[in-house]
Amino acid sequence: MKVSTRFKRKFVVFLTAFICVAAAITSSPVFAGKADVIDVVIKKTEADMYRFSVTVLHDDAGWDHYADRWDVLDEKGTILGTRVLMHPHDHEQPFTRSMKLSIPMHVKTVTIRARDKKDGYGGEVITKKLPD
Repeated sequence: MKVSTRFKRKFVVFLTAFICVAAAITSSPVFAGKADVIDVVIKKTEADMYRFSVTVLHDDAGWDHYADRWDVLDEKGTILGTRVLMHPHDHEQPFTRSMKLSIPMHVKTVTIRARDKKDGYGGEVITKKLPD
């Protein structure tokens, strides 16, 4: 069966339009996904003080959908500290931000989670034992 040139042209136009629409839809803020914590470095600086360097990965899509914070939680899920992220990191992925935090002496393990402005929590988290 021979395919006409006209059909081939229409098919190419359809395929090109389909690819353009698919690219536009999947790059929209709706598909940015949840913020993932992909690395955490914890250094003890004083008796109860620690420096947390947290690397977050999120497909930031402007001011309406970006990773806007990460939290440090104890074993019971209590938030011990929060690092607020003030702007999108559209062209800096993944990105690392740090903060110093006083941790109660009884806490031995912490969990770090990230949140994005649109979807909230739910991405990958990392749980680590605090260094001595």
